[in-house]
Amino acid sequence: MKQISGGVTAAKGFMAAGAEAGVKYQNRKDMALIYSPYPCVTAGVFTSNLVKAAPVIWDRELVNAGSPVQAVIVNSGIANACTGRIGYDYCKQTAEAAAEHLHIPEDSVLVASTGVIGMQLPMDKITVGVAKLAKSKADTPEAGDDAAHAIMTTDTVPKQIAVTVELGGKAVTVGGMCKGSGMIHPNMCTMLGFITTDVCITKELLQEALSNDVQDTFNMISVDGDTSTNDTLVVLANGQAGNPVIDKKGADYDAFVEALHFVNEMLAKKMAGDGEGATALFETKVIHAVSKEQAKVLAKSVICSSLTKAAIFGHDANWGRILCAMGYSGAQFDPDQLELSFAGGGESILIYKDGMAVDYSEEDATRILSNPEVTVIADLKAGEAEASAWGCDLTYDYVKINADYRS
Repeated sequence: MKQISGGVTAAKGFMAAGAEAGVKYQNRKDMALIYSPYPCVTAGVFTSNLVKAAPVIWDRELVNAGSPVQAVIVNSGIANACTGRIGYDYCKQTAEAAAEHLHIPEDSVLVASTGVIGMQLPMDKITVGVAKLAKSKADTPEAGDDAAHAIMTTDTVPKQIAVTVELGGKAVTVGGMCKGSGMIHPNMCTMLGFITTDVCITKELLQEALSNDVQDTFNMISVDGDTSTNDTLVVLANGQAGNPVIDKKGADYDAFVEALHFVNEMLAKKMAGDGEGATALFETKVIHAVSKEQAKVLAKSVICSSLTKAAIFGHDANWGRILCAMGYSGAQFDPDQLELSFAGGGESILIYKDGMAVDYSEEDATRILSNPEVTVIADLKAGEAEASAWGCDLTYDYVKINADYRS
């Protein structure tokens, strides 16, 4: 497997575009298109929030029905959530506009929205935006970059990645982009994410690969504990790599899963590190656990702790907050057997062992915690399982951003 430049246009047969439609923002791209002239096998996972946005309902119906997909239309600024039957009808109108301009079936168009909940989409602007996207679509890295920028809301940077892997003697590419900065909490995959690949694979195995992998990637991130109404992650596979079809598990399936996992994990970490107001990516790695489930529960509890996140922002080695978060997680462990360390910038420091703090330098700990990527390592010394979770620090700017979000 090799990482390459690009995102959703890196795989063969995929095009993209970004356009300025003025849905909510002015003087910036706010609509995106992903397009394949070849029908795609599609897999998807969606929010577990009981309150589901209209695009989630539309997409879930198409993906579950097994409809071949050729296009995804995304708008930022307005979430089209809590918009009743009107919102669902607007999804249909968006798909109809895309079908007209791209000359594809209406039921081959997925839609996605992100932004303020409760507002209705300005369909006059959406339909004009669809026409712009169809006209400007291209298979270039620049077009993919335009699309990645267009789906941003409070994100500070676009998030995209691509890799290649050889399957059956053919080069297969997996690329993707996502957006997510606030209302991010592990409960499926909290964000909008779009993965494109030219692999030839059955829908059943593609769905299994995606559903399994989100448990260790997107479901292991949190920014603020809020599970969005619009969470959507879809994978489009158009089969243009020409590899022997993956219709059973084996070496080719495993290699594809590895590539998908790398893309998903990298995108998930990019989201966690770009949390609203964040200054640092905050990772918790639990090692030598009795089971993977125990490790996951403990790791997620630490990265979700507001007090711990605030300590990371203050570069404060307040290990008591970490221990406390592990203690209320619901997972059983022996605190007297636990070892806690901080790592960052190529350094690490042991801070807790045998039920009490060790004699460590606060100055050294502060220096390590001042890095843009900080890791807490919790060694349970009880087994061979491990898991990682990713979040960010909690800063003053998080409150500022969300206090003024609608205005």
